[in-house]
Amino acid sequence: MASTQPIKNRIQTLKREYDILRQGKESLLSMIDEVEIPESVYNSNAIENSTLTLNETEKILLEQMLSRNVSVREVFEAKNLARVTEYKRNRAKDSELNKDLMLLLHQMLIGGINDDIAGRFRQQGEYVRVGTHIAPAPEHVERMIDNILVEYSSTLDTYFLDKIARFHLDFETIHPFCDGNGRMGRVLINFQLLQLGLPRLIIRNSEKETYYRAFRDYGDSRTTRTMEGILSLALTESLHKRLSYLKGEAIIKLSDYIRQNGLSAPAVTNAARRQTIPAFREKGVWKIGEEFIYGT
Repeated sequence: MASTQPIKNRIQTLKREYDILRQGKESLLSMIDEVEIPESVYNSNAIENSTLTLNETEKILLEQMLSRNVSVREVFEAKNLARVTEYKRNRAKDSELNKDLMLLLHQMLIGGINDDIAGRFRQQGEYVRVGTHIAPAPEHVERMIDNILVEYSSTLDTYFLDKIARFHLDFETIHPFCDGNGRMGRVLINFQLLQLGLPRLIIRNSEKETYYRAFRDYGDSRTTRTMEGILSLALTESLHKRLSYLKGEAIIKLSDYIRQNGLSAPAVTNAARRQTIPAFREKGVWKIGEEFIYGT
């Protein structure tokens, strides 16, 4: 099911405001993006069962010592994903989404971890599965990737988030690489958004059960609705965050906002989760502009 018109209208309104306010403030937006990288890296790796905490991820990216021993692989996973994230932010506007880009990003993501499989699709005899899903045989991978790339670029009358949701579901169903498919798929979501002049979003580890359900729903009934909901909420939150900074608002914890205004914590927190108020998360903590008037 396609995104509803109210959702489209809300995102369009936020995007219009974002485009107006961002003029002359690209350095601020770059700063927000850079500060957000550890949180983005942490969540994407945690979905793939990395044991690193957000604090440990930050320290690794800042080249600081950790208080415990972690695997070399997890250190490389954090650093490589951060490098890919930074690269796509700088190159999205002048790069085309194609197989060559996928292979380049995969080389950056897996290089130093497993160089034998980095930067190439699965080859003969290389089968993968996710849970009970067995990915298509390797000899079909390139053709299937070609097909979803053509479908994505040629479907002009489909809402952009619906297209991105379907592309992500198809990409993960194909699972074209021997390793790194989940992280690559989420990298590509943000590449597609950046190409459209939209900010990155974060699919959070705390919500991965809904994320996993989106794939089950697609596998069982070919519905993209669950994934569309995930992306629309995450993009709305990303826009709310950047608009708060672009407006120069005094940003406080949502818990403090609730206390200061004598509001119902469950009601306001639920509104934040549904993105019917301009709340957003930083390091997993809900925040909001202090001057927002609840209920208006």
